[in-house]
This record gives sequence, C-alpha cells and structure tokens, in this order.
Amino acid sequence: MKNADLRRVDAYEKVTGTATYGADRVPENLAYATFAVATIGKGRTVAIDTAAAEAVPGVRLVLTRFTDEELRGPGFLMAGGYAFQSLQPLLSDAVAYRGQPIALIVADTPVAATEAAELIRARYETEPFTVRIDDEGATSVLQEEAIGLPDIKVGDAEAAYAASPVRIDETYLHPAQHQVPLELIGGVVEWHGDRLVVHESTQTAGALRNGLAKQLNIDPADVEVISPYTGGGFGARNSLQPHIGPLALAARRLNRPVKLVIPRTQTFHTGSFRPVSRHRVRLGADPSGRLLAALHDVEQQTSRHDLYPAMYTEVTSRLYGVPNFGGQQRLVQTDVQTPGFMRAPYEGAAAFAFESAIDQLAYATGQDPVELRLANDTATDPITGLPFSSRHLAQCLKRGAERFGWEKRDPSPGSMRADDGSFVGLGVAAGCYAAMVAPGIAQVSAAADGRVTVGVDGHEMGQGIRSAIALLVAEDLGIPVRDVAVQVGDSRVAPQHLTAGSWGSATALPAVHKALRQLRQQLGVADTGALDVAAAVRATGHQSLEVEATNVGPGQPPEALDVSRSGLIAPAGPVFPDFTAFSWVAHFVEVRVEVTTRRIRVPRVVSVADGGKVVSPVTAASQVRGAVVWGISGALREANEVDPRFGGFLNTTLEEYAVPVNADIHRIDVDFIDEPDLLFNDVGVKGIGEVAMVGVSAAVANAVFHATGKRQHQLPITLEHVL
Repeated sequence: MKNADLRRVDAYEKVTGTATYGADRVPENLAYATFAVATIGKGRTVAIDTAAAEAVPGVRLVLTRFTDEELRGPGFLMAGGYAFQSLQPLLSDAVAYRGQPIALIVADTPVAATEAAELIRARYETEPFTVRIDDEGATSVLQEEAIGLPDIKVGDAEAAYAASPVRIDETYLHPAQHQVPLELIGGVVEWHGDRLVVHESTQTAGALRNGLAKQLNIDPADVEVISPYTGGGFGARNSLQPHIGPLALAARRLNRPVKLVIPRTQTFHTGSFRPVSRHRVRLGADPSGRLLAALHDVEQQTSRHDLYPAMYTEVTSRLYGVPNFGGQQRLVQTDVQTPGFMRAPYEGAAAFAFESAIDQLAYATGQDPVELRLANDTATDPITGLPFSSRHLAQCLKRGAERFGWEKRDPSPGSMRADDGSFVGLGVAAGCYAAMVAPGIAQVSAAADGRVTVGVDGHEMGQGIRSAIALLVAEDLGIPVRDVAVQVGDSRVAPQHLTAGSWGSATALPAVHKALRQLRQQLGVADTGALDVAAAVRATGHQSLEVEATNVGPGQPPEALDVSRSGLIAPAGPVFPDFTAFSWVAHFVEVRVEVTTRRIRVPRVVSVADGGKVVSPVTAASQVRGAVVWGISGALREANEVDPRFGGFLNTTLEEYAVPVNADIHRIDVDFIDEPDLLFNDVGVKGIGEVAMVGVSAAVANAVFHATGKRQHQLPITLEHVL
C-alpha cells in the first residue's frame, strides 16, 4: 500500500455536498410529516382533538391510530425482532413514556405539518411513573433469571476477595446519554405500485427491509432500502425506527412520497439512549498488586416493556489475567423508551468503573499504574481458557507510555504544576472490545475498462468502511483506488446486515477478499500480485465478469447467512472454537485543573490501539480521534437530566445537552500496533471504532485524581466535584 492514495475515497462527495443522505431526496409531489407527542409521563390518551390541526392550510392527514391489520408490532431487536423497542406508537391509547408519538401529521410543507402538530390537544388519564433507578416505583430483576443470560463467573471470586491482603471496594455511577448524531433521524418513503422504496440513513438496511415487510404484511422482495451515506450512527440507527411503518402507510393513503425528519428535541424520546448504570467494583490483590479476585456488580436501567440486556462484565472479565471473577447484573425497569446501544455501549461505562478501581489499587499497593497493568497481563482468556487470537495490550501500554512521557510523572497527587499554576494530572487506562464478525456477502464485478465495482454488506456512517474496502481491492489487484467503486447500504446489492459492534470491517473485508480470490480464478490469473484488470477481462471475451462470495465467522454455521438475509442480527464472537478475540487500547491523558475556578482542561491525549491490520490508516486514525473526543465529552460534559415531575428528559437540545466545542479539544496523538490477526480472518483486521472509546473517561478521571487527590465516582466530572 506504499504508493496507494490513502485518503478517504468519498471525501470529495462529502465536502462538496454531493453525498446523498436519507432525507436529501426530494421527489415530485413530496409531502412532509411530523409527530405530535405525549406530554405525560405515563397513562393513556382518553381523547385527541385534531380539529384545529386538520384546519391548517396544506394539512392532508392527521393519523392517531392504526389497526393491527394495517401495522404490526416490529419486535424488540434483542428478542429476535427488528426495532430498538417492542412498543410501536399509534397502535393503542397507552402512553408508556413522555415524548411517545400520539399523532402523525402530513402536510404539503414542513411548516404546515409543524404548526398542525402544535395544535393537537390530548386528554389523558395519568398513572404514577418512575424515571430514576432509585425511585420508589422502579422495579428490578436479576438478568440471569429474567432473560437467561448467565453472569460471567470463574473460580470463587467472593472467597478469593475476602482472603486478599489488599482490597478495593468502590461504587461508580454512569449517567444516561444520547447519541445525538449530526444527521437527524429521518427519511423518505415512496410507493412504486406495490413496491416500497425507503431512503433512510441507517446502520441496518436489512432490518428495515424485513421489519417493514413484517409490519405491513408484504413480501420483503417488494421493499428496497437505499442508504449510501449515514451522517453518524453510534447505535442511534441500529434498528428499525418507529416512524417508518406509519410513514409508509401515510404515503400509501396519499399516493405521494412522504418525508419525515424528526426534530432534535424529539430524537431524545423517539430513539434509544445509553441507560444509567451503577457499578460496584471489588478488587482483591496481593501486596505487589497482582490481582487475585475481581467482582463487578451492575445495575442498569431498562424500560417497562423490554429488558435491554446488560453485558458490562464481558469486557472487565478479560482486561487482565484475574483467576477469580464474578458479579451480578441487575435490570431496573423505569418509565422510558427502551434504552439501546451507544458507541462502546457497555464497555465505556464498564471501563470507567473498573479502570478507576485499578488505578486506586496501584496507589494502594505503591505500584506504577502502567507497571501494575503490565504485571497482570495475560495471553489466555481467563474465562474460557482459550488463547486470545492476538493481544498486544502490553505493547499499547509501553508504546503509549513512551510517546506520552510517562516517566516524567511524579506519582504524588497534586505534586505537578503547569507554568500558569494549574494542577497537572497524568492518567492512564486500558480498554478492550469484543472482536466479532457477521455473515457477509460480497459481489465483485470487473469491467473491460479496468474498473472494479464492489457491492457488499456494510453501511458508511462516516467511519470509512467504503475507504477500507476500496483500499483492500486496490492493494490486492494493484490498481488505482480511483478505479474501485463501492456500493454499501443498499438492499439491492446485498442483505445489508447490521453494521455495528465494530464488526463492519471484519464482516465486509473478508467477504471481499474471498470474492477477489474467486475473481482471479475466473480470470485465470495468479492468486496474488498486480493485475491488468482491463486486459484480463477482455481476454475472457466478455465486457465484464461478476462473482459473489459469502463469509461467516470461524465455527459459525452457514445457516447464519439465512439469518442475515432475514434482516436479523447474526454476529459471532468474541469466543470462537479455538480462540477468543478482542481489540485492545491504552489511553494516556493529561489534565489541567485551574487553581481558583477549578476548570478542567485536557491539553493532550496519547492513544495506542491494537485492532489487527490497519487497512485504511487515515479513517482509522479519525475513528480513534473521534472516540477520544467523545470520551472526553463523556468524562467532563455529557449527561441527560430527567424530569421527575412530568417524565422524560429535560435537556433535549444541543444547547442544553453539553458536548465539547473546539476549544475543549487539543492535541490527540494516535498510534497503532498494526499487527494482522490472521487467526481471526484472512485479512487480519479486527475493529477500531468502538475500542477506541473504551477507557478514555477512566484515564481522564485518573488524571483528575492525580491532579487533585480526589477520586471521581460519577460522570461527568464537573466543577463541584473538584472544589
């Protein structure tokens, strides 16, 4: 790849505005839709007065209820369904949470639709509701008993902890957060006879296609979902959204295309979010800091209508070679929409708690925090006993420490000062994220003009999957990147399995790699080496040649492809028949705490990641930088505030939901181990996008302790926490 153009292949389209996102389509005779939403925390609608709304000029439809024959429930994503929650609005008079849609308004203009929505008047019967996990009305269940997902246990952690010479026992609280991607949720639906075409920015075109078919009782073959670009997913678009089915029915009634773009304030209630979680971490060690036991107990918020599973201990049980591990995960039901995935969904919160406790253990045993982590390294998965397919966490820590200048750190809290008198804190944290793979289907077509077109399972959400695929093809065939066209997010070319969980590249690239092997066979050329594609295709006597290849994970049955084709999720890992696979990262953070105002700033971060082979260096580095920005945001800014009086979330705009601005972000240095993991797949690629965020908030919190001597047990860390 030495001479390849490594830039983002779709950069020109993005910066010139020619990239087409879900709601960009403006077909002829387009109508516009919006929702009116519930203003109570829980109850039911007794009556909805739509007369004033229907009288607004340009209003064409006001829909408050669909029958079960018109619109079926989509099913919960984590229970074999298609949607982020099982509840489908507009099917009954029940109101499960504040902000739930109660009416769909369709008009000739977005202004008319919005005006009409504001004129909807509903009368309710209210019921008591709960929005906080500690409130009296919250109910909780043990996950292991409620949904049969066993807690991770190895050895006798309770006994080993009790017998340990050094013990840490701390509790940490992680707030609710929202994904707030730059592009608002929304899209355009239109009927062409009996065929439904959906232009929707999504991470899972296959779930939209099959889920809509189920909801509308039509053949999935009659549904097309087209999503070439998505303006940020982060989990917000990982399933069927509740607006698409009603939108399709409205479009059919009007015989017009209909567009809906959900306003930012409504996205905080109509989509999923990262739930509140509370973590009790207990560590037992010998006087040298060698871990003897770890217990990680979690309480996590969920909704009344779905049990969103907690999977925090999957990461904390694998970070180090702990011989005894245990802990319970409990689900706390509150009156909200069902929570869901948000970048590093469990791992970010889990690492904040666990890596904060590890840092405290280092101080308790008088060990350097980097050296303590290195002393507890392992090449074997402590849970399964299998070897890791690759684990370069020690290299991440050592290289990061060298680049960061860790050796200059005075370990005493509050001992380091900047030139302006601010307290300086240096913190470190490690992270890991499961390496997974989903069934992938790739079509590769070579033309007599030398162009190669690839259609594959995958979605371009800004993470650079299109660039990674194009670079892989260009490197394999020895052709310019500009001669490679990549089609993703299009149900017409592949099933479009969910792209999430950092399995996007590990799913698409091995399938493309297999297709390239088949293409070379069809062309009758060598299996490797540079290729004159145009000449090879012409030699076959055809103008083009197309092949298709499928790929599943190690040990994954071929039937997984059928699950993928049905639009359901079918990933494999991180435990495979012969190994366990994770990506690894180490973050080093410097903070400055101003003496009088106690304002916290992060002037520099060094992050070193092990995600296997780095196929697209530019977009991979961007992934890490973006994750670090988000980690800083989670540590110092982001939290949803709930309203115990009326239900729902209070800070539902980007003015009130605090995220970093440019002045908050300074130097972020990124490095990669770049060692292919050829046990995991033939390309050697794992994942970067999610692991890059794991441990950032912990490193910030550890740096704040080093600067101030105050341990942080709750995010975000604000001024009052360091006064």
